[in-house]
Amino acid sequence: MRDDARPLAVFDLDGTLADTAHRQHFLEGPRRDWAGFFSAAPADPPLAEGVKLALSAAEECEVVYLTGRPERCRKDTEAWLARQGLPEGRLHMRRNDDRRPARRSKLEVLERLGRGNTVRMLVDDDELVCDAAEQAGFAVVRARWTQASPALKDAQEREGRT
Repeated sequence: MRDDARPLAVFDLDGTLADTAHRQHFLEGPRRDWAGFFSAAPADPPLAEGVKLALSAAEECEVVYLTGRPERCRKDTEAWLARQGLPEGRLHMRRNDDRRPARRSKLEVLERLGRGNTVRMLVDDDELVCDAAEQAGFAVVRARWTQASPALKDAQEREGRT
């Protein structure tokens, strides 16, 4: 690790910085509409608690974004982050064909980030991601400032989609 490197504060998006409640209906029922779910993401309202924490963390840390959204959503996601006034930072997204559970795909990126930098904290709303990160030795802030969606939790774990 470089001596001048700032520690990292790693933030999830959906359910942590972005309120996905208005698009949950795309995931309910027997056939999930993933195209609809992701195409509605640019209209997500920001979650004030998460935004405030990201802005505060940026005072001492390099902010990094780690999302389960697929790479094909990069342009919309970057535009959304900029519109919210969030700190600039690297954006790590899931490969379009990656269907692993979020607790595995995100932990892999987190461990890679930790090899070159000190990760001060991971902020995420997915309890399984948080558990895996803590078990791997990372400090975790559990984003519990929004209502958890059972459909989204199932998607994150079983379908590896977000």
